[in-house]
Amino acid sequence: MTDSETPNPISIGLDDGYAFTKVALSDGRLIAIPSQARIGRANVTWLNGSEQRVFEYETDDTLFAVGEVDGEPTHFDGYPFSGLNRAIVQHALHKAGLAGRSVHAVSGLPVSSFYLKDGSQRLEVVERKRESLKQGVRPIDDRQPAAISFHEVIPEALAAWYDHIISEASGGVQLEAERLGEPVAVVDIGGRTTDFVVVADQAVRHNSSGSLRCGLLDVKRQVADGIRGRFDLEELSERATEDAIRNGSVRLFGKTHDVADQVRDARRQLVERLHAETQRQHGRGAELERILFVGGGAVALADDIGDWFPNQTVAPHPAFANARGMLKYLRYVCQEPA
Repeated sequence: MTDSETPNPISIGLDDGYAFTKVALSDGRLIAIPSQARIGRANVTWLNGSEQRVFEYETDDTLFAVGEVDGEPTHFDGYPFSGLNRAIVQHALHKAGLAGRSVHAVSGLPVSSFYLKDGSQRLEVVERKRESLKQGVRPIDDRQPAAISFHEVIPEALAAWYDHIISEASGGVQLEAERLGEPVAVVDIGGRTTDFVVVADQAVRHNSSGSLRCGLLDVKRQVADGIRGRFDLEELSERATEDAIRNGSVRLFGKTHDVADQVRDARRQLVERLHAETQRQHGRGAELERILFVGGGAVALADDIGDWFPNQTVAPHPAFANARGMLKYLRYVCQEPA
């Protein structure tokens, strides 16, 4: 019997997003890695093995390099079912110390990918996502793969609602009864999508729920396009783009160039679009008990979204709200096999 077939599987919440992949574990650890990988070998020789930052995985007869690489785009419709996704998830599981272990996981899909407009599930899409992550992924070294033996899928943003209503403490688990029936809107600002869910009386209100196809990756893409155009570049690395967004400057041709205006303009355009859609979905939010902001965008755009509603709040460690909620759903709501 291999390690991945041993009893006592590890339960995780798995938020395998387009920009970052997050893992929540029962021991309280929260792991995040960039969703960056490319097809093919790493083509890097590490002079110090302990500094290795790119790892190789094979799935469905395709080799992927995962880690500090200029990754393939993840913002395509088939990403949640792709080998690219599986390789990145496997790397996240290894970063979480789950090599050679059997894993039970709950992950998510954007609200509009999970539900049809009438509120029924997109059963084929959900099943495709459920089965994809159970396919084998092999590390190209002496490490053992983590094997996802049970996998359930729920809507993103709704996962954050489960995180909101279920509290865990040393004394056990507690259902926040006063939060269970109150009308709550969750705004989940992610990498490729921003998801909206309204839950009231333990029911999803579909006329106020859905997905907007924009997120933090739009800022990244717009900044990179602007720098390439301004300096007549064919390519710009992931690291240079991220440095430009973080610092407002980019190092090219041995000099530092100010790109703060381009970064501000990209952020402004994203914030304006998000604000307009949030108001379209929720109006002034007068009849909502609270509007809960989650996702990486709730951190990155905190200064821009802080005063949209008088009854808004930001979840603790908002980038991990979905992952925590997925884990709570697995442990306390769904029928996890023994």
